[in-house]
Amino acid sequence: MVEVIGVCIGEASPSKVSFIAKKMPKLGEYVVLEFDGMRVLGMVEALTRGNPSISGDILDPEVVERILSFESQEEQYIRASLRLLGEISSLTMPKVPPPPGTKVYRADAQTLRSIFGGGNIKIGRLISHPEVEVYVDANKMITRHLAILAITGAGKSNTVSVIVDGILKLKGMPVIFDMHSEYVNAEFSGGVKRILPKLNPIYLLYGELKRLVNIDEKAYIQERYLREAYNHAMDQVKTSPASLIDEMLLYLQEVYSSEETNTSEKNSISGVIGKLLDFREKYGDILDEHAPEIVELFEQGKANVIDLGSVDEDYADVIVSHVLRKLLYKRKLRGIPPAFCILEEAHILAPAYRPTLSKYWIDRIAREGRKFGVGLCLVSQRPKSLDANSLSQANNAIIMRLVEPSDQRHVQQASERLSDDLLAQLSSLNIGEAVVLGLMTRIPALVKIDRFEGKLSGGDPDIIAEWERMKNSAEEEAEQAKREVEELYSGME
Repeated sequence: MVEVIGVCIGEASPSKVSFIAKKMPKLGEYVVLEFDGMRVLGMVEALTRGNPSISGDILDPEVVERILSFESQEEQYIRASLRLLGEISSLTMPKVPPPPGTKVYRADAQTLRSIFGGGNIKIGRLISHPEVEVYVDANKMITRHLAILAITGAGKSNTVSVIVDGILKLKGMPVIFDMHSEYVNAEFSGGVKRILPKLNPIYLLYGELKRLVNIDEKAYIQERYLREAYNHAMDQVKTSPASLIDEMLLYLQEVYSSEETNTSEKNSISGVIGKLLDFREKYGDILDEHAPEIVELFEQGKANVIDLGSVDEDYADVIVSHVLRKLLYKRKLRGIPPAFCILEEAHILAPAYRPTLSKYWIDRIAREGRKFGVGLCLVSQRPKSLDANSLSQANNAIIMRLVEPSDQRHVQQASERLSDDLLAQLSSLNIGEAVVLGLMTRIPALVKIDRFEGKLSGGDPDIIAEWERMKNSAEEEAEQAKREVEELYSGME
């Protein structure tokens, strides 16, 4: 039997209505209103509880106690604010508001399953209706891009893992840019292909190389000689098995030794040579003249994890931009399967107030990727530091707990679908709870994200346990050393 939980009061609009409840509903709970021949779905977005006899003007707690002593619980009232989501059959918005006195029914599980059960990746259950599983549409998630935003420890990595596992069950090809080596040992259903961040210098664009060599934008003469050396070396490696960096150094040394090079230019060339040598020393372990293109290593049906945990931000920026560029190019030629790229620490790769190589390609794929089957997932715990343009390109969002008002405002400005009422709930979400909205789900939802059952390397370390372990280890080593000394002296007697 459908339960009546309240009655509409006051003025209403086709999108907002207030009602007085008979008993306390839950935030995020779904309800049904029947009026003008329509059955309209709504969601509880705000709750107020009060008592007409206990107003805000009372300043003496003893007065409150005396009132409560002769009043019953029925004297209290519950006022709720509803956001109307559309007619249940089509989810199109009604053109007229509900009249006062319209009954508010609790939405039944069957109705909600018809709305949230149409996708192909299960991500969790409704917080207010735990019996209803929530699925998202993988096609709309990938082609329209996704943002996963939350403070540290709210459950981002678990959410990413649930989505990756769902994609793998569809025989998809997720690509994870793993900034902290969290996913390299994860137990996904299709397995993990760990990809080391080794780059063959011959595949680097000039701009990528310049970023790693650290040539300042205002150092025009150094930049000119670096470009000349790069172009010369690229011509050489096309016809012989020469080393790109070695060829660049040889070219610069020849120009430096030339009688036509003046002292000022020699100083600039010397600076470029020094920076190239520093570059080779700094990145020597991850530059590989024989390494294949990273994109060629990707496998469909596996989680392709590019392990960036051991590299600095500049190198990570070059790797991400390089792979995104190659992915888009390969997809335009239909040379590889469609891919879903998950960018951890997206605020580092696409920061709000400075340019990076990755930022350009993130924006490019956000605009063009839909046509060619390259999707993006931006993951960040610092939304206010994430480029607003990149974030606004994500038409889907899973927003977990966000406490800072500046983060909340930044997310709302970038997402037209995040209402003020939903925004107000972000700071009160528990671990693993999220507001899910966008084209991948038919209506916004408050969801308890499923727990990923496989192993992950991330999470907060147990500091106390590590102290204990290291203390015990040190004591054992000291005891062992003491025994060895005693045995040595006893053998000498």
